[in-house]
Amino acid sequence: MASGYALTVRFTLRDTDAAARFDALAAHTLEGIRREPGTVVYVVHQPVDEPLVRVFYELYADEAAFQAHEAQPHTKSFLEERGQYLANTEVAFLHEVVGKRPDAAGRP
Repeated sequence: MASGYALTVRFTLRDTDAAARFDALAAHTLEGIRREPGTVVYVVHQPVDEPLVRVFYELYADEAAFQAHEAQPHTKSFLEERGQYLANTEVAFLHEVVGKRPDAAGRP
């Protein structure tokens, strides 16, 4: 894969209770995402010193893989449920310039 289809999503959560519930929702959703063949990387980060922020980094084999991800029941459920925990959402779609990624066998 020369390049993929990538995005980051920055979620600002309402409060610490919302953050805990959002994290549980994300962990539950990840169970389904792990079975998506076109999802190369899907990682949730918490920025240092920002306990109410989560940054998702998502890399898909191509745009079709992203669309397949969006159509999955676990993704649709996440998209429907997440709003109750959020104060703000920012999405950035990315063009790859250079990089390093796992090979087809999953090795770095």
